[in-house]
Amino acid sequence: MPKTLKTQRRGSGSPVYAAGKNGVGGSKYVDYSEMKNDEALRGEVVELINDPARTAVLAKIVFDNGKESQVIAAEGMFINQRVQYGQNAETEIGNVKPLGTCAEGCPVFNIERTPGDGGTMVRTSGTYALIMTKDKKGVYVKLPSGKTAAFNPESRATVGSVGAGGRRDKPFVKAGKKYKAMKAKHKKYPTVRGIAMNAKDHPFGGANHHPGKSKSTSRRAAPGRKVGDIASKRTGRRKKN
Repeated sequence: MPKTLKTQRRGSGSPVYAAGKNGVGGSKYVDYSEMKNDEALRGEVVELINDPARTAVLAKIVFDNGKESQVIAAEGMFINQRVQYGQNAETEIGNVKPLGTCAEGCPVFNIERTPGDGGTMVRTSGTYALIMTKDKKGVYVKLPSGKTAAFNPESRATVGSVGAGGRRDKPFVKAGKKYKAMKAKHKKYPTVRGIAMNAKDHPFGGANHHPGKSKSTSRRAAPGRKVGDIASKRTGRRKKN
């Protein structure tokens, strides 16, 4: 009998594909109500934490009012560094400001999609977004993907880029290193390519070592057929400008 696809096995919820619990913890900004005053909320970085469940480094911040927060660290952040949160915070690496108060061209990361959600976008190590322009409708930010998105001016972001930017410079070299790195994130490794399987085991399988048909698949395809480019907007090679 043909074996079930990887997507089908993941959907069954077995321990192999279940989310791991070896992470240090969540990463969110302090509650938005703490920053409503005109004066900036000040704190100090007391610890930099390596989280095996994510690519970025976490920074533990203790604020002057006694509150604590665990956020994604910026490149260049160090222990005992003083940071500021609020509209009147200075534009320095590690400080958190609403997008509406940041200057155009300022690099930011850990952006809130909606004000107060704690930061959900641009959180991978070495990434950052650029503030392009502002108008009455919102702040336009160029994301690492190259797309430009509009955000609420009240949404908060951290000035700078995500730390651990040189993570991918060093190769794994050995398969065992790769295996342990993927196991820390609780991901299945190694995996077999679909085109390397037999025809009975995968829609792309067979002796020709290529899919043999279009990889574009319907969003409503059956579980045993839903592989490749799901509901792709376009196919084929992109033309060079």
